[in-house]
Amino acid sequence: MLRSGGRHPLRFKVRYGVYQHPTAGLVLIDTGYGPRVTEGAGRSLPLRIYASLLRPTLIEEHQPARVLDRLGASTADVAAIVLTHFHADHVAALHLFPKARIYAKAAVHASVEARSRFSNLRHGVFDELLPQDLSSRIVDIDQLPVKPAPHGFGEGADLFGDGETLAVNLPGHAEGHFGICFAAQPVPLLYAVDTQWCAAALDPGKAPGLPAALVASDRRALAASSRRVTAFREQGGDVLLCHDPSDSPYDLPEVPQ
Repeated sequence: MLRSGGRHPLRFKVRYGVYQHPTAGLVLIDTGYGPRVTEGAGRSLPLRIYASLLRPTLIEEHQPARVLDRLGASTADVAAIVLTHFHADHVAALHLFPKARIYAKAAVHASVEARSRFSNLRHGVFDELLPQDLSSRIVDIDQLPVKPAPHGFGEGADLFGDGETLAVNLPGHAEGHFGICFAAQPVPLLYAVDTQWCAAALDPGKAPGLPAALVASDRRALAASSRRVTAFREQGGDVLLCHDPSDSPYDLPEVPQ
């Protein structure tokens, strides 16, 4: 999976975030995979092919409803979802949250709506996974005030008006792809989402190999975003990636058996 990193199979995670904001309420960052990708006769042929090729394994206790229940909440309690981009492994459970505000890039969603289903597939987007009323629920992050992110990372959209949760552009992986910087943490955390698939790809001399580079919408932009994330880490920040196979202190502990 990495150039100069040898060849060995890796089993990637698919993370989504859950946190309680003091004023915005219970917030998700993306939604992860769900049964709408892996099951059901109503799926389109392309979605069935996608699931057959990638063969995602759903772990029941990791599904949003189960995780929220474990945290003493329910899907109805989720006030907002920050949608970093529109790929299937980030939007598949949106239907569970019909009342949540969706913090996303309105222009990207407008492009999705304007394109044909085939054209969306070329961008890695399955529009059948998106709620029909999504446009009416979007809070456009491109219209929010910006604040400086720590460690010289540049500016980010101030999602909740307190300068603590910033949406920072990380182009290259997908149309409109952005990450989340938790600027007020004792050690600032950058959730760099799909800028890379595993943390080792951020090390000097490493670059994504096939198939990681194949899914990039813009390889040059992806390389530039990767360098920025690496610099943030070298300045003392923490970095978390959506698919990194290694366990993270930010992961919810497993339920004891």
